[in-house]
Amino acid sequence: MNRIIPIAAVVIIAAGAAAWWSDAPAKLGWKWEQQKEFVLYGNVDIRQVSLAFRVNGKLSEALVDEGDVVKRGTLLARLDAEPYEYAVRSAEASAAALRATLDKLKAGARPTEIAQARASYQEQLADLQNANLAYDRARQLRPSGNISEANLDQATAARAMAAARADSANQALKLLEEGSRAEDIAAAEAQLKAAEATLATARTSLGDTELHAPNDGVILSRVREPGAIVAPTDPVFVLSLTEPVWIRAYVAEPDLGRIHPGMKVKVTSDTKPDEAYDGTIGFISPVAEFTPKSVETPALRTDLVYRLRVTIDRPGPDLRQGMPVTLHFPTLQAAEK
Repeated sequence: MNRIIPIAAVVIIAAGAAAWWSDAPAKLGWKWEQQKEFVLYGNVDIRQVSLAFRVNGKLSEALVDEGDVVKRGTLLARLDAEPYEYAVRSAEASAAALRATLDKLKAGARPTEIAQARASYQEQLADLQNANLAYDRARQLRPSGNISEANLDQATAARAMAAARADSANQALKLLEEGSRAEDIAAAEAQLKAAEATLATARTSLGDTELHAPNDGVILSRVREPGAIVAPTDPVFVLSLTEPVWIRAYVAEPDLGRIHPGMKVKVTSDTKPDEAYDGTIGFISPVAEFTPKSVETPALRTDLVYRLRVTIDRPGPDLRQGMPVTLHFPTLQAAEK
């Protein structure tokens, strides 16, 4: 009995000391923040792209299938290109014809054409000279009564017609020597540009009969089969992009001060909990929203939260769309004040 009393006293004294020590920081003005890991929960978010042709037509080839890994630029499918090849040929012919017309206008008349017009003008001048001589003789003979008034009138009219023909031939020669009008050349240039634009459109449409992968990824689904008639809005494949891989998570308002854009994060999954991916916070929503159903922390289900997006630096194939993951943020160190 005598031994029990000292032991009990020691226990009481130790408990009192422990209680005093636990209140000591508050009594001394100290504040301690427990060392703990800040954790959020989210889901993998991988972009998917519905791939379709920009033109309509009959699907002639589908070169990949579901599950195939493709690189950017990989040829995935083809349409029957024959109608578009005909359109290119027609546009090329139209552009060539208009280009030839423009070249002709710019070059002007050929030397032989100018020489021919000059000869025609000289011929009309000779006719005019003969008409003048005939008129002069008729005018001199009329007073003596050797010719009738009708003959004088005919000579007068013949001279006038010869003068008109000579003037017309002269103007035709000047037109050939001056060349094409600037307005005609400008109109031909505009028509040629329109034809070249039509040709470029036809060539673009021909190129659009081939469907290429816009980025690295995996074919999720093959929607159309060869022989199908597809429109520009009809998806042919659905592609899951390899990168970027994002994590969509939510943080409560009291914890906003713990994170910031550019902050490094460790991301783990239930599949490989011992292997962490490096991530970086790229976006924190400025707008609050109610906790979505996908958030797995019961304490947040009735609170307003802010959406954030974490970009995985080097994603692996085990990160799949919708997979739940854990975000581990840097440990908070004890602060003494």
